[in-house]
Amino acid sequence: MEILGYIASLLIGLALGLLGGGGSILAIPVLIYLFAIEPVRASAYSLFIVGTASLMGTIGKHNEGNVSVRTGVLFGIPTVLAIFSTRKWFLPMIPDVLYQAGGFVLTKRLFMMGFFILLMFAAALSMIRRRSAQQPPPSRRPFSQIALQGVSIGFITGLVGVGGGFLIVPALIMLTGLPYKLAVGTSLLVIAMNCLAGFMGDALNYAMDWPFLLLITGLAVIGMIIGSRMARRVPGATLKRSLGWFILAVAIWVLYRELT
Repeated sequence: MEILGYIASLLIGLALGLLGGGGSILAIPVLIYLFAIEPVRASAYSLFIVGTASLMGTIGKHNEGNVSVRTGVLFGIPTVLAIFSTRKWFLPMIPDVLYQAGGFVLTKRLFMMGFFILLMFAAALSMIRRRSAQQPPPSRRPFSQIALQGVSIGFITGLVGVGGGFLIVPALIMLTGLPYKLAVGTSLLVIAMNCLAGFMGDALNYAMDWPFLLLITGLAVIGMIIGSRMARRVPGATLKRSLGWFILAVAIWVLYRELT
């Protein structure tokens, strides 16, 4: 299982390099089911792995001219504040048992994994769905709307420990009017800010297995480099739908594991 985990760690970076998102969607199941790490700690590790890989990817995309630093910072600041607050204060406040009635027990793990599975299905369907060519072009929105969207994404990503790229890319396109390739590159900057800020909140609360964490992160960075190079040759729409089907399969597998 560990060998599969190391191979899957490459896919985490591959997803980020190809699409600017999806890395955490893969990282959390890999850490939980292939490396037997409990969900809260897995979500913390996921933030560091995806954040570091995204930071490396941001540098490459910036060199290609595909990162809007100003937009990324404006969108990222409220997101970072929300994700740090969620990881540092809100998540530790959630009790181990949230609700109990008869034979049903809603645990913290069940709540987090259930919410995560819903995000996986939503991400997969958004990637698989073909966009209509008749859609009007996106327009720039007021900063207040951008900040509110950033806070919402920060809370969601902080709660389950994902980078939120599958939410950030469409948000950047719709709210700031960035073209797709520029939105993908800029999303990596925002993901790096989100994940590393969220991990700082976790690092203050938990002890980390640094040798393991750095090994998995290194593999993800290698996958990021490969994915970035592949993205130059393969049509984005094809890559997006392929990853969507893969994430859908992973979501079904995770749901099966949680129910059995």
